[in-house]
Amino acid sequence: MAEPFTIGGQNGWYHDQGHWAGYFHTYDDFKIINLDDKPRTIHVFLPRDYEYSYEFYPVIYMNDGDTAFFSGGDYYKTWNMGEILTRLYVTNQICRVIVVAICPVDRNYEYTHAPIPEGNWGGLEAYSDYVALGIKSFIDDNYRTLSTRENSMVLGASHGGLAAFYTAIKHPKKIGCVAALSPSFWVGLDSMIDPCFLDLSGDLLGSLEYSALIFAGLNTLQDPQLQPKIYLDWGLVRKGGYHNSFIEARATARGREMRDLLINKFGYRYNENLFVVEDPIGQHSEESWSGRMETILQRFFGWPVLMKQFFAEQVRS
Repeated sequence: MAEPFTIGGQNGWYHDQGHWAGYFHTYDDFKIINLDDKPRTIHVFLPRDYEYSYEFYPVIYMNDGDTAFFSGGDYYKTWNMGEILTRLYVTNQICRVIVVAICPVDRNYEYTHAPIPEGNWGGLEAYSDYVALGIKSFIDDNYRTLSTRENSMVLGASHGGLAAFYTAIKHPKKIGCVAALSPSFWVGLDSMIDPCFLDLSGDLLGSLEYSALIFAGLNTLQDPQLQPKIYLDWGLVRKGGYHNSFIEARATARGREMRDLLINKFGYRYNENLFVVEDPIGQHSEESWSGRMETILQRFFGWPVLMKQFFAEQVRS
């Protein structure tokens, strides 16, 4: 059943796919008037009790929103977020959240800040502004959200993971949590090199420390008050084609470099504000990323984490 509505000047429609965890508000032509962007689709997944609970909820802004709940993208796969949230809610492992699944218009362009061999690139700075200042403002203004940085996460995988990381370090006062799965930190460093010239397990071509990515977020990463809480992961499977043999290998090499850089240069604390997972059966695929989502959500929105945050706020006040 689809029911049309208008919220905050945006035309949307309500639909329920039968997930115990919640239902959807979908905007097929979402457009922010004061930003130079093309209309796009966003899916807002609301907790089942949203209409009558009167509660306020943390928000996850999810890149590659066309694959978050539904089969889509180049490979017609999905993360199955509805099923994941249902399992976690039924077993009372995390608090209820709102998920804003943002569908790309020009994925390569929007999710990259440096040259790549396939298609357009260079739109990531504008995209990060669009998410943190445009979409987030609309969601906070029109839904019952916990709008503080501590309750706002941006999440993505591959190029979407790079985009998530970039958005968090560019807008630390808006977004304080980021999960970057198999992130493309290698873009702008290894992205224009023929794989046959790379020793995938050896030396890296150029340093992340002096890359455009780190430069973009240097003020954030150097300030303990602004540093986002970061989750990084990657898979260790190298068989099964180019995505595992090259892309996931690059994600692993650069991910390990980023982990060490965050700890040794910027003072991140392992298992406090930096979480890293190496998945021995992980591949560069929606199935693997979906398989790690429960761990991510428990890390950021599990009840022990929220209680610890609550008591810390009480002490500060």
